[in-house]
Amino acid sequence: MRKYQVTCLGCAIAPLVIGMGALAPAASARSGPERVVHPGQSIQKAVDAAAPGATIVLTRGTYRGSVTITKPLTLRGAGEQTVIAPGKDEEARSACAEAGDGICVTGTDEHPVTGVRVQSLTVEGFKKNGVSATRTDQLKVHRVTARDNGRWGIAQDRSTRASLRYNTASGNGDAGLYTANVFEADAESKTFDTRGTVISGNRLTGNRIGMTTRRLGNLTVEHNVITENCAGVFVVLPRTAGDLTIRRNAVYENNTYCPAAARLPHLQGVGIVLVGTEKALVTQNVVRGNVGDSPYSGGIVVFGSMDGVSNDRNVVRDNLVLGNLPADLATRDDKGKDNKFINNVCQTSEPAGAC
Repeated sequence: MRKYQVTCLGCAIAPLVIGMGALAPAASARSGPERVVHPGQSIQKAVDAAAPGATIVLTRGTYRGSVTITKPLTLRGAGEQTVIAPGKDEEARSACAEAGDGICVTGTDEHPVTGVRVQSLTVEGFKKNGVSATRTDQLKVHRVTARDNGRWGIAQDRSTRASLRYNTASGNGDAGLYTANVFEADAESKTFDTRGTVISGNRLTGNRIGMTTRRLGNLTVEHNVITENCAGVFVVLPRTAGDLTIRRNAVYENNTYCPAAARLPHLQGVGIVLVGTEKALVTQNVVRGNVGDSPYSGGIVVFGSMDGVSNDRNVVRDNLVLGNLPADLATRDDKGKDNKFINNVCQTSEPAGAC
């Protein structure tokens, strides 16, 4: 038997979905010396020569080659007029480039790189990831456009207190925005405490998946617009590592068809999916018009993990969930227990009775 709880429905909801670039606050200045780099010059050489706390300013134009950052500094461009794209000769000597990534922010378990800022630039066309960050603390990725990269647009693992805000990710081969405990899936790995990472105000369109967060706790996902992907949001296996909140997002019409891939069936019409989660809160989201015939299709779906981990004690409340097929709300986890659906505005559910 599926176990679920339904409490009162009849409440009107007006979730606030705010935070796109036009509403974002202006970028604040960062103290420290500045180095200006022009197209044709090496960003990597400027980064290597910069003192901790410096700002590397990229003027308008296209820069070829990958960039590795291993110390606290700011890399700032001129928005979509500053483009970092794959290069050739110099790039071949870079571990970041050999991995197929554009910008790599890299620390170690003993010494996470702290206080890096990547702001107001475009990273496009890399074989793997646009921005790839590992073992960082207080990383800020703001107003970055990551498009047409082979795997993830913006990705981060084993990192704490990050701020991923006002970015645009489109046309990426997997998730536009991907956060995890470790990059590669591992059934034995544990949930990682991000200590308050915030993902806010991003626009994620035309990717395989708008956003994936895997085995992370103490994380907030809010005010994002996620549309025209094959799937909107996947929340995978956060267990006993603090609060995980998905709130005030607009997740609508993620109806592009994507064929099956490793560990996933075909995707289409997927809104928000909880997979093997514990104590996640999904609240005040607008989830509309996600229509498909994938096993994950629907508005807000609680789905059993392929590793046999159940969904337990999650709360789905005060959401506006309409026009999704095959159901606005769905519980597809026979082992899950104490999952609650409270005060949602919806029309259809699996099993019946949650609306």
